[in-house]
Amino acid sequence: MSPAALPQVTDADIEAYARDGVLIVRGLLTPEEVDLARQGIARILEAPSMLAQIASGIDDPGRFVEDFRRWQDIDEIAALALHSAAPAVAGCLLNTPTVRLYHDHVLVKEGGTRQRTPWHQDQPYYNVDGHGTSAWIPVDRVPIAGCLELVAGSHHGPWKMPRTFLDGKAKWFPEGTLAELPDIDADRDAHDIRAGDLLPGDAIFFDFLTIHGAPGFPFAGRRRVLSLRYLAEDARHALRPWVTSPPFPELEGVLPDGAPMEHPLFPVVWTA
Repeated sequence: MSPAALPQVTDADIEAYARDGVLIVRGLLTPEEVDLARQGIARILEAPSMLAQIASGIDDPGRFVEDFRRWQDIDEIAALALHSAAPAVAGCLLNTPTVRLYHDHVLVKEGGTRQRTPWHQDQPYYNVDGHGTSAWIPVDRVPIAGCLELVAGSHHGPWKMPRTFLDGKAKWFPEGTLAELPDIDADRDAHDIRAGDLLPGDAIFFDFLTIHGAPGFPFAGRRRVLSLRYLAEDARHALRPWVTSPPFPELEGVLPDGAPMEHPLFPVVWTA
């Protein structure tokens, strides 16, 4: 599918994404697909997987729940991950001849949740090298004060020290071995921070290295998000000396370090 066949994406959008590492795409999902996503998220919340976690503290008046890798057992998530416009938009933004699904990630912040998602890059937590993009898709209206925030242009920089979200520990690399993230909140005007008022089915696409975070959700409703992650053709399996998020234990002894991501867990979902 060419960019011209995708009303959500223009050549200027593709150039902006390459420059900024972030792009808001309005109306990525149809209303029917938004309903499908809601159904899938409801099923996940009713029957969380072993990878599900509560990412908020016990004293939080709200609740922040996450779950990963559900497309193989939740049909609604599979339909969207494999057959919505998301793979084609990902392919155009990544400028790649083929796109593979990497994984899905559901994030739900209940109304009143104080827990913010700290500033971070995704790449250090993953078991892949190369290029990829995330589509962060809310199925509820998200005011800008509760929206994901991203630092435009930060995907050009190196890895920053990944830390655990709740206690800020350097779990993956020894202290001092990677540069720390800047204190973005201390001088927000010094950074090109992108966010928006989003309607259900809108999406924010961003590079795996783009620095991003999110506030709590100080509103009455929920903020339910389906994040779909895709890999460019240059993506390669990266054996890490740490447990990745999400983990892929099925690949141990099966997919060598540096190998293309040719495995049923990562199906090809788009070709140019």
